[in-house]
Amino acid sequence: MKAVAVTQRVSIVPAYGERRDCLDQRWTRFLAACGLVPILLPNVVETALALCETTGIVGLLLTGGNDLAGLGGDAPERDAVENTLLDWAGPRGLPVLGVCRGMQVIQQRFAIPLCRVDGHVTERQVIRIQGELQEVNSFHRFAARDSRPPLDIWAVADDGVVKAIRHSDQPLTGIMWHPERFAPFSRADVALFREVFGVACAR
Repeated sequence: MKAVAVTQRVSIVPAYGERRDCLDQRWTRFLAACGLVPILLPNVVETALALCETTGIVGLLLTGGNDLAGLGGDAPERDAVENTLLDWAGPRGLPVLGVCRGMQVIQQRFAIPLCRVDGHVTERQVIRIQGELQEVNSFHRFAARDSRPPLDIWAVADDGVVKAIRHSDQPLTGIMWHPERFAPFSRADVALFREVFGVACAR
């Protein structure tokens, strides 16, 4: 099993005066199906960086949850951690995969405009992935309707909303659906994660 660093959502719990870092348990199960084990990163910049530098990770997974602070989100510490980690991963050529919010973080770094969209909170949505129709889920309120180099579009919804992007020459990938929420997991999603993070297919 290869280790991948995984960012977490910020959950605000007023009753206890706490800001908690948390991750859906389905992520651990999905990553195990991909031959990966998660190193969970706190939303504290120095500690997140220390974990990335000392645990032998093969890549970085930016998960969903929490709107970006620039879009009205309430977790600026998460924005700071994820942008710092992208700064750290880039010079090292470390693969990065952004899911939903994670893809938006990547798009924001390349000045791709994000806007509010309707009709993209649903358990089933048919989109075109590399030209082929495929059913995914969708749980986002913000998205892009266009892209530009170096981010190439490889999946799109019927209304023009961009559903997946890849950097033309860096190991940056983004998808707007949640692979961890399928039961059973999609073989295509498992294959994507194995490809991105360099996990050999099981024989």
